[in-house]
Amino acid sequence: MYKQNLTGSAIIENIRVVLSHTTHPGNIGAAARAMKTMGLRHLYLINPRLFPDPQADAMAAGADDLLRDAVVCGSIDEALQGVVFTVAMTARLRDISIEVKSPREAAPLLLQQAATQPVALLFGTEMSGLTNEEMGRAQVLANIPANPDFSSLNLAAAVQVMSYELSVAAQGVVPAAPEVRSATHEQVEGYFAHLEKTLFEIGFFTTQNPARLMQRLRRLYARARLEPEEINILRGILSTTTEYNARLKSRYQEEHRNVSEH
Repeated sequence: MYKQNLTGSAIIENIRVVLSHTTHPGNIGAAARAMKTMGLRHLYLINPRLFPDPQADAMAAGADDLLRDAVVCGSIDEALQGVVFTVAMTARLRDISIEVKSPREAAPLLLQQAATQPVALLFGTEMSGLTNEEMGRAQVLANIPANPDFSSLNLAAAVQVMSYELSVAAQGVVPAAPEVRSATHEQVEGYFAHLEKTLFEIGFFTTQNPARLMQRLRRLYARARLEPEEINILRGILSTTTEYNARLKSRYQEEHRNVSEH
């Protein structure tokens, strides 16, 4: 266990705030301002509608350096490259979701991982939030408790709340850094692509809803916090499964060819 001041500390180098498909440039600037007040400085933007833009500069109000250094990405996978732990923000609970925590519960988890590896806070577009596909890239969801009759927070306000909670958590007692290194986003996504391909090849999806089932599998593995070595083991199992399935198909075709010849 340790205490850590977020501002000026090495830990902030591993924390990135990711805004997905932001429609109003002013919200990007306001989010940058919210980040800088709490010591965060790494901003990633996924396909913003307008950026750079004078409205973003105006709303940044002194956080121009964050906008200047912002990384613009073409996809969520690009924005999360190298990340081992992602908290995705949601204003509503979904019927299939990964673990949901309050900002105060989620902040120490982010800091724990950020002590040694990159982490991300993921925010969706202003009107509809994150898509289910984007949600599936996270290990934990965070929901800001709000008035149930009017729970829609401005994007920058949500960034401010989470940035504040990270700052508070850093000044308190944070769990010690994990002894093992977690798999990166691209390692995990590579495994999921391999898993889905294998399940198709062996006919597992014949009577299943593939997209829905993959969501459930993502939720299962999100709880596991996979390590690189575990990814390698699982992918080895998938490769062996595919090879065995191919041999069975070949044997079946050979046997039926012999039968038809007689």
